[in-house]
Amino acid sequence: MALRIGIVGCGKIAGNHARALQQVPGVEVVGCCDPDLERARTFAAAHGITTAVGSVGELLDLGLDACTVCTPHPVHEEVVVAAAQAGIHVLCEKPIAVDVVAADRMIEAADRAGITFGVLFQRRFWPAARRIRDAIDDGRIGVPVVGEASVILHRPSSYYSADAWRGRWDTDGGGVLMTQAVHQIDMLQWFMGEAVQVSGFIRTHTHAEHIETEDSASAVVSFASGGTATVTATTGANHNLGNRVTVIGQTGAIASVLEFPEGQEGVNEIWTVPGSTEFRAPFTSGVRANLDVTEVNAGLSDFHTLQVQDFADAVLTGRAPAVTGRDARASLAIVAAVYESSRTGRVVDLTPAPAPVTTKENA
Repeated sequence: MALRIGIVGCGKIAGNHARALQQVPGVEVVGCCDPDLERARTFAAAHGITTAVGSVGELLDLGLDACTVCTPHPVHEEVVVAAAQAGIHVLCEKPIAVDVVAADRMIEAADRAGITFGVLFQRRFWPAARRIRDAIDDGRIGVPVVGEASVILHRPSSYYSADAWRGRWDTDGGGVLMTQAVHQIDMLQWFMGEAVQVSGFIRTHTHAEHIETEDSASAVVSFASGGTATVTATTGANHNLGNRVTVIGQTGAIASVLEFPEGQEGVNEIWTVPGSTEFRAPFTSGVRANLDVTEVNAGLSDFHTLQVQDFADAVLTGRAPAVTGRDARASLAIVAAVYESSRTGRVVDLTPAPAPVTTKENA
């Protein structure tokens, strides 16, 4: 029997989901929904989807086994909780939510319903990223002690003006950290481990006429391992230098994954792991780097497909997906902590408060 899947939200990224789902054997895309019903119908026609509806409730009533969520960030919670309550498995676009409390409610709803809940961070499926994770796991890199995430992007003003929800706290939940750099923050914490403290700043330097959220950010993250890492992010560069995540282990080994141009499969730019040494020149003249976001998404489509395949297999076999809701919560917690640190001027502690001790006297 085919795994019956619906798509919630018919914006730009939904095209990647439709193409990915339709390449997975045993998966049938049976419907899509969008509050703009005409957009849903246009999307359905473009992707050969039989049914287009205007609400999440109507979509869930189509007898789905699972759905993917491609809505603006603040709507993720509502959709995931509704799907969980209906017993429908969910693969949600990043970020999982716009605040950690909402993410916790989503995870709790999924746990209570016993559904599979995954969050889409397709860059984890790059062979170059998995190569680093494998070298950490087998000890060749050692415990990562120094890390760096660099997100140096170009976004024209039209990127924000074309979609009124972008760059607003109430509809986007944040700026470059929430929408773009969360991918590299996810990869950084995947390599470095549990984050325990965060200090950072956000600023709006380039797009202040068009957005109320940040277009630039800097942060320092400390990890339970004792390691530290920096995060630098902007959408205000006049030339897009793409994304890079670098780790240095206790062995002294250095490994990085570079995405340039943005949307191109990441490569191991630096690799000084015992047994091999590799270096790649990161930038060359003549490369068209300032790509439209549609082109960036198209370049990542194959890795959307790999993660959708992983999710479908997880649903069918009952195992956890490659990126769980709890995994995605970890990157969101770092983003939220940068916002809090910038607002308060303080270092933010991410470690949970210890449980109260029960004694005979206070029992």
